[in-house]
Amino acid sequence: MLEPGSECVVKVTFQPQMALVYDAIAVCWFGDNEEQKRTIKLRAIAKYPRLLVSVLGDLCEDVEPGDFRDVLCFGSVAVGTTVERHVEICNPSVVSVPFRVERAKEPLLRDSVFSCEVTQAVIPANGKLLISVRFSPQTVGVQSVDYFTIEPVGNLTQTVLKVIGSCKGPLVSLQHSFVNFGWLNLGECVTQPLEISNIADVPAYYQFDIDGRESVFSFDRPCGVLSGLATLILRVTFRPTHPIICYRRVVCLIHHQDPLFLDLFGTCHSDTTKPAILRPRHLSWYRTNMARGLTFYPPDILSSMLREGKLQMDDNRALKLPPQIPEDKPPEEYPYIDPMTEYFHDGITSDLTIFPPHVSISVREFDFGCCVRLQEVEPLPLCLTNHTKGKITVTWICRAESPFRVTPETCDIPPLKSTAFRLVFHPSQLNTLYAAELEGFAFYKALRHYSNIEEDSTMCPSWCLTIRLRGHTFEADRQHFIPHYVLDSPKVFPAVGPNTNTYRSVLLWNVGTSPITFCMNQDTCPSVLVKPCSGYVAPGAHQVFLLSTQPADMATHQHILSLQLNSYPKYTQEIPLRSSGESLLLLLEGDGNLYFKPTCVGTSTTRTYTIKNCTRLPMHFKWKIQESDSKVLSVKPATGVIKPNEALAQAWTFTPGEETKYLLRSWVSVWRAQGSSAPEFSESTRYTLRVIGEGALGTIMAQEEQLDLGNILVGGLQSCDLVLLNNGTCSLNYTLHVEQIITGPCDPEEVLSDPLALELDHYKGMIPARSKAVVQATISPARQLHYTWAITYTISMPKARDPANTVGEQQALCCVVATGVYPSVCVTDACAAGSARGISKLHLWRLFALETLNQYLERDPTAAELTYRVPTRHSVCPVPPVHTPVLLDFNFGAAPIEAEPSVVILMLENNGVVPVEWAFLFPSDQKIDVEHWAENTEFNPSELHQMRVQDNQLFSVSPKSGRLFPGQEQTVQLSHRHDFIGTDRLPVLLKVSHGREILLNFIGVTVEREQRYVHFTSTKHLFTPIAIGSSSPPKQIYELYNGGSMAVAYEIQLDSVMKIQEENFQHPVFVCLNPRGEILPGTTSHIEWVFSPLEARTYSVDVPIHILEGDSALITFQGIGYDPHVMGETAEFEQVLSPSVAPGSSKLTVPGQTAFLSQHRICLGNIPVYSKSTRLVFLNNASESEAIIFAWHVGTSNASALLQIVPDMGVVQPRESTHCIITLQASGNACFYDVDLVCEVVMQQPLAEYEEALQEWEAEKQRQTVAFALTEQGLGAGGSLKQHARSSSESSAEGKLAKSPAVTRQCRTLPPIKNLLVPNPPVSRSQRRHLIDKEASRLWAKPEPPKSHLLHLGVTARFHSMDDFLSNFCSELPTFFLCRHLQETEAVDRQKDGGGVRTDPTLLALAGSSEQEMQVVTDQLTAVIRGLVEDTQFHQAVSRSLTEPMPYFHQFWAAESAKHQGRKPSSDGSSRAPPFPAPCAKDEPGEEEEERQEECEMSLVTFPRAAGEEPLESLRDVLHQEQLREEKETISRLPAFGNLLELVLENTLQNIMVEASRGEVVLTARPRVIALPPSSAQRGISPATPGHPTSLWRTAGPGPSLPTEGKEAEGYPQIVLST
Repeated sequence: MLEPGSECVVKVTFQPQMALVYDAIAVCWFGDNEEQKRTIKLRAIAKYPRLLVSVLGDLCEDVEPGDFRDVLCFGSVAVGTTVERHVEICNPSVVSVPFRVERAKEPLLRDSVFSCEVTQAVIPANGKLLISVRFSPQTVGVQSVDYFTIEPVGNLTQTVLKVIGSCKGPLVSLQHSFVNFGWLNLGECVTQPLEISNIADVPAYYQFDIDGRESVFSFDRPCGVLSGLATLILRVTFRPTHPIICYRRVVCLIHHQDPLFLDLFGTCHSDTTKPAILRPRHLSWYRTNMARGLTFYPPDILSSMLREGKLQMDDNRALKLPPQIPEDKPPEEYPYIDPMTEYFHDGITSDLTIFPPHVSISVREFDFGCCVRLQEVEPLPLCLTNHTKGKITVTWICRAESPFRVTPETCDIPPLKSTAFRLVFHPSQLNTLYAAELEGFAFYKALRHYSNIEEDSTMCPSWCLTIRLRGHTFEADRQHFIPHYVLDSPKVFPAVGPNTNTYRSVLLWNVGTSPITFCMNQDTCPSVLVKPCSGYVAPGAHQVFLLSTQPADMATHQHILSLQLNSYPKYTQEIPLRSSGESLLLLLEGDGNLYFKPTCVGTSTTRTYTIKNCTRLPMHFKWKIQESDSKVLSVKPATGVIKPNEALAQAWTFTPGEETKYLLRSWVSVWRAQGSSAPEFSESTRYTLRVIGEGALGTIMAQEEQLDLGNILVGGLQSCDLVLLNNGTCSLNYTLHVEQIITGPCDPEEVLSDPLALELDHYKGMIPARSKAVVQATISPARQLHYTWAITYTISMPKARDPANTVGEQQALCCVVATGVYPSVCVTDACAAGSARGISKLHLWRLFALETLNQYLERDPTAAELTYRVPTRHSVCPVPPVHTPVLLDFNFGAAPIEAEPSVVILMLENNGVVPVEWAFLFPSDQKIDVEHWAENTEFNPSELHQMRVQDNQLFSVSPKSGRLFPGQEQTVQLSHRHDFIGTDRLPVLLKVSHGREILLNFIGVTVEREQRYVHFTSTKHLFTPIAIGSSSPPKQIYELYNGGSMAVAYEIQLDSVMKIQEENFQHPVFVCLNPRGEILPGTTSHIEWVFSPLEARTYSVDVPIHILEGDSALITFQGIGYDPHVMGETAEFEQVLSPSVAPGSSKLTVPGQTAFLSQHRICLGNIPVYSKSTRLVFLNNASESEAIIFAWHVGTSNASALLQIVPDMGVVQPRESTHCIITLQASGNACFYDVDLVCEVVMQQPLAEYEEALQEWEAEKQRQTVAFALTEQGLGAGGSLKQHARSSSESSAEGKLAKSPAVTRQCRTLPPIKNLLVPNPPVSRSQRRHLIDKEASRLWAKPEPPKSHLLHLGVTARFHSMDDFLSNFCSELPTFFLCRHLQETEAVDRQKDGGGVRTDPTLLALAGSSEQEMQVVTDQLTAVIRGLVEDTQFHQAVSRSLTEPMPYFHQFWAAESAKHQGRKPSSDGSSRAPPFPAPCAKDEPGEEEEERQEECEMSLVTFPRAAGEEPLESLRDVLHQEQLREEKETISRLPAFGNLLELVLENTLQNIMVEASRGEVVLTARPRVIALPPSSAQRGISPATPGHPTSLWRTAGPGPSLPTEGKEAEGYPQIVLST
């Protein structure tokens, strides 16, 4: 119930059970009848908790790797101290995780030394938490092991934390085991030093169990604390009271350590009594004699027995009985006695003793109780018994100040007799505690004087007798002293086996100012022995108790010791203790079952198996495996020790020898460490382990058997993953092998020594069952070849029983294929702009040697070129060294000074299969920048020239570098500025990263404006090889380019050519057809040559070429003649054009160009003479808004005579194209035809504006010519006006020519370039332009025509004579159309020019032959013909060929052959068919017509009409039709008809191509099938009737096809159209 204005908090609890996204809607109903509601959308995400445990600090050295992942090791910790270590728990999840810490198992007897205060906590998301674990050891020398389990909420996962620690205690030792005081006189005292050391770092509490007040021996510090690693020097004092031998074995009690024993002895002499002096050797002999039972005899008896031979001496001079016959065993020696055993087994405290006592005391401890009456204390009896065979004397040490005395002080006891003594207590004051230890010495009476000792070895020390006395004098109403003490008492005895003694120490420290007397009541707990049981503790001192018990069974025993202090019952301290016997208990994992997964035969599987010691004692273990199973099963470690409460992980190895299932058994025996070292000789327990495993076989396969990596960069790295699959049931150990096969254009023996180009990250490994493994392969090919790597594998079986089968057979796995490639780039197209726009593409390819460049780029780089794989600054020289042997010239041609820069645009294409990075590196790009003081200031002329070129940026490349993907293209613009007259050179390195380096020598020439200059690219020219004996060698072309601004006249001097002719029997080897001519500015002239070799060799001639008013050049022309019969198919007879200059992309355009051709080169190939070839080229206008005007120009008159372009000029609208038909009619002479067609394109709008401005300028000029104004300022300017008028008239003339670009460009392609005459021109170009602009602003300059763009179209072909064409290209002849009128025209021309000079090389050769030569030819032909006439075999062969039987294919005869078949008479003398007389043509009178007429008449006479035949009129109809057919054939052979037919077909194809370019016809559309009506319905309809026009059966676009199968197509004719 909510009151108005109140609120209520609702708690929503989210407890997910799975890691999911939970969405829920909570509905809250409210109102009187709960008619209203509100909804709340609840959304939560559940995550599985995950905790990571990390142990901080160093790892434990005692922990073997692999036992536990998280081990917290405390190391050795001092007993009684507490050490704290921290464990970090990380929560990597995004949710908070509650967890709890639990002990893995409750420890036995609840004596766990490990503790963790944190039992549960919460770790925030992505947080950490530190928990502390404490270690408090209580038992020295015990290694403690325990386990903590960290479980997050949900108990889905858990982490086991193993904690290990050992306890260390003090390690105290004495410098000597005895202190020898020698002998001294009565009344004297001697002090000896004793060094006590603690070599451990744990403090030690020590106490010598002796009462120095009542003993002849005393210590200056009988108890104390010895720090760790400390040494203390004690002083021991000997103060005898009687002339006797004093010997006492004093025990040093140490807390948490076994006691130490110290022998104190000395001899006291008096004036009358001088006993024998006791020395250390006597103690050694005494112990040996005591072990042999000879010390119960006095020395005099032993001496007599020794004299009588009843005793003997051993090597150490100890006494021994004579050996029996036969010798049974050697004499006994004094054994080693455990300190605790020696201390407790004294025959008094314990019923056990090591050796029988010589003298025994009836009671060792006496309590006088409360003695209030000081003088009336009753004495207590004491009885001593002599167990020896001699008389002994007992002397008690009684101090005068001591309240306790023994009477009598000295007494002799006969052998095997007892004597009674009385204990007297004389307290001196009331309310006081009294306690003391009285000391007495018993010895043989014969030892009173040294003379009684005949043999030194019979010497016997005295026996020390001690009794403890206590009492008090507190009155009944007085409270005893309150004890102030600290008791360090354990709770649990150390673990031991049943019926084995266990020991503990207890420390009682008196921290008060009064002494404390104590008494341990053993009657209340008889199972525990305590020494000492009574005594006193001085203020500030401490008392060490040693406890001993012997648990009889494995049950837990409770012990409560009662310690009464100060003889007062209220001051009783109970000490609870527990003990139990530990039996052998070993826990095997999995209830004693060990399962192995299926294992491959010959291999092994290792699994961890855990055994746990469930007791508090370490145990020895040993595994036993049957002999027959030892080859299959093994364990490590097979023997060892398991610490208390430790889980030991062991490695079991299963090695199957065959494909089968195994069921094996093994046993483990455990025993205690205190027993024998072998389980056979001590109490042990055996446990059985069942082992189940299976031996199996398997194979490996690759996920991809064929892996093609494609193309990889040579020297680069590429990685791939090989996925190996194991579908078997067992894990397989494999070894991979790689075999490399290299194929391609290489030497097979050379590549055999190449290292493997494929490396695997690992060659050996293991694949688990039903899983896969990934092997990474790295490929780095070293050659540009095809690599194949066959990867095989072998199954490793190192544990196979047969050593020869340790490795399985090699099996194929997969095949990896890759191809090493270098980055490749090539030049696919080139065009020129600026001052070089008049250069044709073919000539441009030659200037830049692009064909050679592409060839070099296709080759593999040399090792030196790969010194720097990427562009690098590697030199400090102005001219960096070059690592490539390849050098090419990039010749930009020539241009006048201050002309437009010569621009060449190259199209670079990545023709390879890998990305390529390229760069044009100028010398400055390769130079390392150094400080100015480090540069060399002395430069040679070449370096100075390069620096001038680079500083003025005469050559530029844009962009200088780039990256191209396979198939990608990029344009590069190279330019040369004509700012200085002369030849500019600059070495530029074309660097392809990881590929070739090519040094490009940029060359550019700049000439003066009025200089006549012809640019010779090379001084050598090689003609195309020509076959010897050719009747009509082709004409070849040599090009001359005019790079200046003036027309150039050239003349070729042919003296050397005539000399070559004279040397070759007047045969014209070299013939120049146009040795004189003129070259217009910026154009190329073709010099026609005929090379006619006489022999198969190389001809060479040096020809001077003179340039009128210019520089001449000496050009070497070379030609190669070859014998086609020797060369065979290797002869390059059909070569027309270099393959690298084949038609390429037409997308390469000059900046600002809006029009482009569909193709930039037309290669007609090999064509016969008198043939006609036609090609279609489209001119496209890419502009969006402006139309263009174009005009075609043919370079030379000879080329224009054979080439026709329709239309030669016109207008192309925006976004449209027009077609141009180019027709080439081959002449009658064989030649190489190469012409560069130039299409000049100008924008229509700028041209119209130019014409309008030109008209206004001419009108103003005309007005200024007739109207003038005289001023004083203009009187002196008449000369300048005249000059200005004269220049204006010249500009007007030029403007008229510019009105018609088509007409103007026919005579001159490029306008002349003239320098602007400026007086005193400044050096700076910017100042020069400023003056020119200032001068132009004062005058009305003549309008300049708009800039036009030149599109080059190269047309190449090779004309062959008919004989050569038929002999080499006979199958291609039907594809050409031969123009007969050209043959007739040239025949008429030859008749007209008969009296003239014959320029045909063949005619010249015939005319120049001598009579002797003609006579030789005549004689040879006569001999050949005469031989054929006289040869009878030749006659017979001709006869047989005429009488051959009719072949089978003769039945397929034509109509023409039917006529001749009718003429042949049959076997019965009549013809098989009536003859068909052939009509006679009207335009061919002569003998042929008469023969046909006679043939007709003879056929009518010879074959009269038979009965039943048709009348003669029908025969005449047949003859008339035959005559019509003959006439049609005659007409079809006429040249005019052929020309007409060729024009019709040509026009039809051109129309189709034009319509296809406009999109009106789709040439790639699918054919359409039209089903026609039945034939019966079409019989009365003529195809040419108006009702059925043929246009109905033609489609203009693609459409659906009609069905053509089944009955629909049956009986209906079909027409297949392809549109």
